[in-house]
Amino acid sequence: MASSPEDNSKELVTADSQTTNEQQGDDQATVDSRTSELDTTQQTTESNALADGKISLFLKATSDVPIIKRKKWQVDENHTIKWVIAFIKKYLKLEERDTIFLYVAQAFAPSPDQQLKNLYECFGADGKLVLHYSKTPAWG
Repeated sequence: MASSPEDNSKELVTADSQTTNEQQGDDQATVDSRTSELDTTQQTTESNALADGKISLFLKATSDVPIIKRKKWQVDENHTIKWVIAFIKKYLKLEERDTIFLYVAQAFAPSPDQQLKNLYECFGADGKLVLHYSKTPAWG
């Protein structure tokens, strides 16, 4: 019994879809393995940052405040936001009455007694905690 041309085309379509599904499965497995490698690298970077008790702090100027030329600092994980504010005031030679506002994720101002370690664990990315500073309210 000879098969018709329609049967042959159906078999080809079925074979092609199976091959495509297998390729997509292989591609997905490759993407999954790359993603897990990136996750492992990020976890390693973050754990290394906290392993020595230091956090990479990245300070970015916002609004009308002078720019700190050195943006990346290694600071003790147990320092508080109050300490960072005092550090910025001292570094920029501002008066005690001057106000500095700090923001995390360009959205909210953490409380002065908040430890950097906690902020880093929640909002740190790429092995650093980014804080934006300003002399006037900027966000949130």
